[in-house]
Amino acid sequence: MARVVVDPLTRIEGHLRVEVEVNGGEVTDAWVSGTLYRGMEKVVQGRDPQDAFYISQRICGVCPISHGHASTMSAEAAMGISIPEGARLVRNIIEGAQFLHSHILWFYTLAALDYVDPVKALEANVADTYALAQAAGTGACDFGAVKDRLAGLVNNGQLSIFSNGWFGHPDYAADMPAELHLIAVAHYLEALQIQAEAAQVIGIMGGKFPHFMTSINGGTSFVPTEEKLDDVLFRLLKINNWVKNTMIPDTLAIAPFYKDALGFGGGTGKFLAWGVFNDPSFDLTSRYLPGGAILDGLKVEDPDPAKVTEYVEHSWYDNAESNLHPSEGEANAKYTEYNTDDKYSWGKAVRYDEQPTEVGPLSRMLIAYLRGVEPVQDLIDGTLSALGAAGKPEVLVSLLGRVAARNLETAYVGDLTVGWVTEVIEAMKGGSVDLFTEHEIKDGSGYGLWEAPRGSVGHWMTVKGGKIDRYNVVAPTTWDIAPRDRDGVRGPMEEALIGTPVSDVEKPMNVCRVARSFDP
Repeated sequence: MARVVVDPLTRIEGHLRVEVEVNGGEVTDAWVSGTLYRGMEKVVQGRDPQDAFYISQRICGVCPISHGHASTMSAEAAMGISIPEGARLVRNIIEGAQFLHSHILWFYTLAALDYVDPVKALEANVADTYALAQAAGTGACDFGAVKDRLAGLVNNGQLSIFSNGWFGHPDYAADMPAELHLIAVAHYLEALQIQAEAAQVIGIMGGKFPHFMTSINGGTSFVPTEEKLDDVLFRLLKINNWVKNTMIPDTLAIAPFYKDALGFGGGTGKFLAWGVFNDPSFDLTSRYLPGGAILDGLKVEDPDPAKVTEYVEHSWYDNAESNLHPSEGEANAKYTEYNTDDKYSWGKAVRYDEQPTEVGPLSRMLIAYLRGVEPVQDLIDGTLSALGAAGKPEVLVSLLGRVAARNLETAYVGDLTVGWVTEVIEAMKGGSVDLFTEHEIKDGSGYGLWEAPRGSVGHWMTVKGGKIDRYNVVAPTTWDIAPRDRDGVRGPMEEALIGTPVSDVEKPMNVCRVARSFDP
């Protein structure tokens, strides 16, 4: 038996420790620890309800848009405010741009080096690389120049942005050609530019990025003009084209070399999504990526926010009570020591209907698939066929399925976002677009349930005397990195690590792959 610790887990947003027990070459127990206390709930107390929109975005530097939207929706629910149709579309576009930015960032910058070896790319034949790119249907670029740049880095004894990887590790697919490694490295560099296009869309419509300014209580302060919308549409079309012609083909080209990853990393098999991207009904189950819960096989049911509870027995909080609903929960921080038998994380053990439920792209895509969202069904069915698993959506409950789901979602969101911009353009031709609902600050309680790129997010707000009296956030990663609950039941990432093969306890590649697949 060996006890293996990865601390910190790199290439993520935030601070995470992963500790596993390895027996017979696979993980038999796991503890996941969030090692950063944020405490934004305490920061917003006593402030104006609008302030929470700006402050709560600082919870995350990668998905601030989603926290901003969940926050402003919680304030609107507390004060009984409905936003107009134009604001719905604008918020959807800004959120969609963030999804595109985040998913491209995740696949290429954060996760790709778990499957692609830049050093191996130096063995590629450039002519064969062009031929392989054409056969795979993926984008071509100056592969020779990329190879020369890589060679320069290696010859200088350092790998610059590719430093600190376990390159040459035996868990890299031995039969994956060097030419495919070179293609992926070239597209890694392209992705840095493409994700910047998505960030610029947010900057145009949100004032700035990462922390935007326009989804204020009551609607949006963004005023669309023909010039701005033309700029936004141009950038979104460019991103969409790149996703379909580079990112998706890259995914389908690399995935067959890692089919063994369909056999581990699945986790609890329980999934939740509040849904994201409102349609005119503003109903959770009618969103373009609809809300739902999967608790029994591949059967979806409507989500119920009343079923959410938070346990703190293994978390660094000094709370008199555990198993509270987020509208009642507290965040009284009290660090003691790291002890896997007692308290070992700043993350709370969030549960849905007492179940440890995974959130994120895999959850959303499975729920959309089961709810009959045709574009999602087409994307998933096509991918399953390419992997030789036609008609078996259950294989997506795995490490490789989690990776694939995020990338397929990128293609779907790209199409949606272009469509919403077109809707705003058409609406403007008929006259002005309604963007804001006048309102007064009122006392009340409400919540905003939404999705960040990495999973379900909820903000609960109570307003008294015109000020925020109580505030609580259940962030996406809180669901996935949840520690054990009162009964000792593991959280989703902990459970996903069980059974993960470990060929080298000094460099547990698959442990890192599984953990990073959640985009924590």
